[in-house]
Amino acid sequence: MENKHLQQSEYDQFRSFLEQQCGIVLGDNKLYLVKSRLAPLMARFNVESLSQLVSKTLSPHERQLRAAVVDAMTTNETLWFRDQYPFELLKTKLFPEFKELRRPIKIWSAASSSGQEPYSIAMSVAEFQSKQPGVLKMGAQIIGTDISNTMLDMCKNAEYDSLALARGLSVERRQKFFKDSGNGMAQVVDPIKKMVSFRHLNLLDSYALMGKFDIIFCRNVLIYFAPEVKAKIIAQFAQALNPKGYLFLGASESMAGLSDSFDMVRCNPGIIYQKK
Repeated sequence: MENKHLQQSEYDQFRSFLEQQCGIVLGDNKLYLVKSRLAPLMARFNVESLSQLVSKTLSPHERQLRAAVVDAMTTNETLWFRDQYPFELLKTKLFPEFKELRRPIKIWSAASSSGQEPYSIAMSVAEFQSKQPGVLKMGAQIIGTDISNTMLDMCKNAEYDSLALARGLSVERRQKFFKDSGNGMAQVVDPIKKMVSFRHLNLLDSYALMGKFDIIFCRNVLIYFAPEVKAKIIAQFAQALNPKGYLFLGASESMAGLSDSFDMVRCNPGIIYQKK
């Protein structure tokens, strides 16, 4: 196990690398996470120790390794219809507010991980349209972005194993929105898949090319960032939203002290933020 040992100084260097690359702030006590996420890369890049892997990662010439390390460290656990209430709010409160829209409603899932959130949003659109066919006549354009190319490939493929499908998906939705693709895998059906497109984006970069949105989901992502980075990201979200557009944060995340561009809207349950 000695090959998985990291000195505190190496861990500190790695932490500052990760923060520069993608804004993620690792606490003092996250060494175990670094070991478990990076250990699989040792064989792939033919490196004998975690210490060597970290020191190679710090070299600007090791572009492929650096990309793989950022990939490994930014891959988040996710599930279908996470926390339920945001998807219910879409159908009961937000979508009806856009009934006069003469274009597709535009929704952005920032940090889409392996695709469960943007596809859950698309399924919510389909469920809403089947109950209220006159509203959202032009449908929805959903964009998912992530920093990890591995995750984006999974998103575009839209194929999930039985373990992933078991997390948060009802039997009814499984039957309605997936088709079996063999080997215990199931793929999102085409009408849902066509609603969603994916692109690579680092939340530390500019969003100017993303266009304007009616609703942005950025849930359980900001917890990883330092306060000044959070404030910058939220300011960019405000610019990317149409007037009166909505921003969803994670259940444990707050905008307190970070922005005055939004009004907090208390729902029952949950909180959403509306651009002033």
